[in-house]
Amino acid sequence: MATDPTQFQLAQLAHILGPDPSHFETLISHLMSSSNEQRSQAESLCHLAKQTHPDLLSLAFSRVLSSSPRPELRALSAVLLRKILTPAADSSFLFPLLDETTRASIKSALLSTLQTEQSKTNVKKVCDTISELASSIVAIGGWPELLPFLFQSVNSTNPNLQESALLIFSQLAQNIGETTETLIPHLNTLHSVFFRCLSNPLSCDVRIAALSASVSFIQCISNGKDRDTFQDLLPLMMQTLTEALNSGLEATAQEALELLIELAGSEPRFLRRQIMEVVGSMLQIAEAESLEEGTRHLAVEFVVTLAEARERAPGMMRKLPQFIRRLFAVLMNLLVDIEDEPVWYNGESEDEDAGETSNYGVGQECLDRLAISLGGNTVVPVASELFPVFLSAAEWQKRHAALIALAQIAEGCSKVMIKNLEQIVSMVLNSFQDAHPRVRWAAINAIGQLSTDLGPDLQTQYHHRVLPALAGAMDDFRNPRVQAHAASAVLNFSENCTPEILTPYLDGIVSKLLVLLQNGKQMVQEGSLTALASVADSSQEQFQKYYDAVMPYLKAILVNANDKSSRMLRAKAMECISLVGMAVGKEKFRDDAKQVMEVLMSLQGSQMDSDDPTMSYMLQAWARLCKCLGQDFLPYMSVVMPPLLQSAQLKPDVSITSTDSDADIDDEDESIETITVGDKRIGIKTSVLEEKATACNMLCCYADELKEGFFPWIDQVATTLVPLLKFYFHEEVRKAAVSAMPEMLRSAKLAVEKGQSQGRNQTYIKQLTDYIIPALVEALHKEPEVEICGSMLDSLNECIQISGVFLDEGQVRCIVDEIKQVITASSARKQERAERARAEDFDAEEGEMLKEENEQEEEVFGQVGDLLGTLIKTFKASFLPFFQELTSYVTPMWGKDKTAEERRIAICIFDDIAEHCREAALKYYDTYLPFLLEACNDENPDVRQAAVYGVGVCAEFGGSVFKPLVREALSRLDAVIRHPSALHSDNVMAYDNAVSALGKICQFHRDSIDAAQIVPAWLSCLPIKGDLMEAKLVHDQLCSMVERSDQELLGPNNQYLPKIVAVFAEVLCAGKDLATEQTCSRMINLLRHLQQSLPASALASTWSSLQPQQQLALQSILSS
Repeated sequence: MATDPTQFQLAQLAHILGPDPSHFETLISHLMSSSNEQRSQAESLCHLAKQTHPDLLSLAFSRVLSSSPRPELRALSAVLLRKILTPAADSSFLFPLLDETTRASIKSALLSTLQTEQSKTNVKKVCDTISELASSIVAIGGWPELLPFLFQSVNSTNPNLQESALLIFSQLAQNIGETTETLIPHLNTLHSVFFRCLSNPLSCDVRIAALSASVSFIQCISNGKDRDTFQDLLPLMMQTLTEALNSGLEATAQEALELLIELAGSEPRFLRRQIMEVVGSMLQIAEAESLEEGTRHLAVEFVVTLAEARERAPGMMRKLPQFIRRLFAVLMNLLVDIEDEPVWYNGESEDEDAGETSNYGVGQECLDRLAISLGGNTVVPVASELFPVFLSAAEWQKRHAALIALAQIAEGCSKVMIKNLEQIVSMVLNSFQDAHPRVRWAAINAIGQLSTDLGPDLQTQYHHRVLPALAGAMDDFRNPRVQAHAASAVLNFSENCTPEILTPYLDGIVSKLLVLLQNGKQMVQEGSLTALASVADSSQEQFQKYYDAVMPYLKAILVNANDKSSRMLRAKAMECISLVGMAVGKEKFRDDAKQVMEVLMSLQGSQMDSDDPTMSYMLQAWARLCKCLGQDFLPYMSVVMPPLLQSAQLKPDVSITSTDSDADIDDEDESIETITVGDKRIGIKTSVLEEKATACNMLCCYADELKEGFFPWIDQVATTLVPLLKFYFHEEVRKAAVSAMPEMLRSAKLAVEKGQSQGRNQTYIKQLTDYIIPALVEALHKEPEVEICGSMLDSLNECIQISGVFLDEGQVRCIVDEIKQVITASSARKQERAERARAEDFDAEEGEMLKEENEQEEEVFGQVGDLLGTLIKTFKASFLPFFQELTSYVTPMWGKDKTAEERRIAICIFDDIAEHCREAALKYYDTYLPFLLEACNDENPDVRQAAVYGVGVCAEFGGSVFKPLVREALSRLDAVIRHPSALHSDNVMAYDNAVSALGKICQFHRDSIDAAQIVPAWLSCLPIKGDLMEAKLVHDQLCSMVERSDQELLGPNNQYLPKIVAVFAEVLCAGKDLATEQTCSRMINLLRHLQQSLPASALASTWSSLQPQQQLALQSILSS
């Protein structure tokens, strides 16, 4: 009879954990075995031991750690002991469950091993185990011997013990929380320990460990006063670095630099008092050409990190212009390190960066970061000094460096550079004539980058110089890479361009691109395809005249580019065809579209390699073809959707390692993006994420384009995209999912309304709403990016407009709670920025950046306002109990300390309440009307518009509650209407709404006003022409008053009749803009009636008051 395998394993365990230690050592060595079977057997035995004999297992590990002669077994025991003794991810924690004697024995073994272990790497692992265990138990008094032991070790004469104790202090400080609190009472002792160890004359390792501990402590101390006591360590911390360099120990110096970079990023203000010395030393290192590149790069990284620490030390680095000049020069000199590699001239795609060194890469990246963090006012003056020197140099590398640097700083300096466009454009275009092809390439590259960063100003002001220069560069047949890059720059230029600018150049550009399309070099062909696609996209129907010349070439590439080396060429042809098709429209494209779709369908059915770009390009091409063909695309959906859903459902390709493991994810691999979460390093394959994001975007496009035609796919798409609202690996995936939510609801609603919903009815819309809206609210609650929060609010608003009526009270409650949360989070962010503005180095440039960040908050509040408006319109008075809860969040936004935009939004929310809740809203009038009336004369025209609109609403629905305020309302409206620049374009919307509100007072409160004066005053303001919605209402009101022969309007002896006829004439001449069709026909009937009923003399005088063109227009309207 076979024994139960677990029985057998238990017997094995008893043997392994028995008195003879060699058996357990064998088990540990099996854990490192190269045989999978041996290793997995050992792992399952360890797992079983942890469950059945945790005390014996822990003691066995600590015994190996203390006494095994084999260093690799001691190392693994330290790691495994750490893993079983520290809290696991699932919150299970074994240590407290062990016997008291076992726990004491383990703690004692760990501390004694620290004193006896000879291997440096093993000591480090033991330190890790002690720190991790201590982090869990020190705060609760679980290891009283540890701190005395550490202080004793750090004061001993043994440098290895000193180093170990310092490493443990450093790690304990990093475990912010109760452990750190345990150490705070010892700050003074620690300070003197660090001071002494940083000055240790004998051991470089002790100094580095002391530096690590000092940096950790400075970061963990929350009280600024306590942190300041460590200020005097800074010179010694810097000395650790300089001594390592002076002794030629660059590896140690690099360790020190990495620690100081960490400090610069997290506590930059700690460095402020000694900033001159610290940054000066770093720049000396960066400038020292005798040092290793890695050392110099870290010194540069330190200074750039300080410049980027805007949230913690705003403006600090801008106070040091002489250093910025030196740093800029260092970065420019790094860019000069580029070789003239012969392969660059072959024009093969993969050799684009031939000759670029690691110095060059660091220079490029850091210039970009520096410009973004310091801004144009600081960087442009420095660049303006250096660029001319470099551009006039004899060495091509220097001229190349200036143009590359210009392209790198453009994003961060765009505002300042736009003011100096003339000299920048001239400088770059001069280099189009440079003798060296790589300099010409860099000049073209700069134009491409500037087109993106300084557009559309560059395009509107300099198209007449830039486009001919790019066309000329396309003739450089000896340098295919230069030609291809010129074509790519046409793409950048035309992306920010209107058809009007582009049209005059199309003949020349399209004919040159067609020549390049027939070039033997694939890279040139790819560049010209991308440029053609972009030019078509920007010129739209203007491209029709080139269609017949271009399309045959594109189709030929699509059909013939079949081998592996030309996959990208075929993909770009797809992109180009679909964009050309969209540009010229369905009629022109229809016949070719059928052929193209046949090719795409056959490609889709074929087997593709995982790195084939075709799939991603094809997904986008299909979606564009759908946009072009509209409902005619429906027959192809069954082909397109299955692979598209498959791409949208791709699982991210993730590898997870521990941050301290030796198995590093390859940081140099550009196809892998790494993020660090806690002590885990996560590597994600970006190509998978990009395909997923593209697919999600395309799903959104189909739903948007096909409307009810998309109905058959909604269930599959909803279950794919709703979970992706919380896909935190990739922002684009989340954004696409967010945009798709209202599109799916709209599609379902239209399908049900039009009877195309396969028998589904309103219940289905309710189910879909119940699935989508709560998920969106939950995702909003967890969303880390402010910009995506904004998109989610917009999406939620649109969803509620479509199917909000299906929401129940509980769902509305969740939405309202989330609105509170959004407003609170936004206020907290603004509060934090206000703190930043109080920092000692805060300057105008920081103020400018801060303003831009706060504008994003205004946008969020605007989206909250729109969402509330929709809830109020949807649920009317039944929403008021919820609104009551929100008043404490909204009312502060009326305050004088708030921005104009915030005040405007708060007023609009109240306007909505008054308009849609009518008498139920009267209880709010006492609170809000005084604000509203005061805001009528706000200096901001948008605030005035919202306020006077609200006065009109309250006049219409406020009845007796509004009556006592009529006089004040009139005087407020009068000030808006009579303002000298009331009709200026900025003010006209407020003016029109004030006229409309005055009309409502005339209509609903006639008995409270001097009508004989005010009604004609209102008439004299007509017609209104700015706010077309209000214009339609006001002119309709005028019509009704004339129809009922309103005496105050017509005046004694019809004296205002000519004015009324003039208003009618102007409204009718404007077509459908100023009045509805119905109102227009009523006006015509009234005018005909006047023609018949008025005495001839009165008619003649009325007619003569019109302008000649109005007389002609009226005659033709009345006679038709």
